[in-house]
Amino acid sequence: MTHVVLEYSLADTYLERRGEFRAAHLGLLEAAVERGELVLAGALADPYDRALLVWAEGSEDAIAAFVAADPYVANGLVTDWRIRTWNTVVGTALPAAGTP
Repeated sequence: MTHVVLEYSLADTYLERRGEFRAAHLGLLEAAVERGELVLAGALADPYDRALLVWAEGSEDAIAAFVAADPYVANGLVTDWRIRTWNTVVGTALPAAGTP
């Protein structure tokens, strides 16, 4: 099975500036979870310089729409981003063996 990882590079001022845009950003994330597209998301700490968003396989169109609508991107809290396929082999988010 694969997942798709969206990696954000965060601005040096991310922590100071995110409050203004946080509710809208979290609303987009929660909507993606409800649609079954987004699996996990969060910022890496100490330093807060990156964030990882793990999406379900086949969510590339949803990721593009998310990035285009994300106020963190539009307002410069995200300085760069990239999408990578992640070949996942174990974990509780994977379907049970033998599940079609």
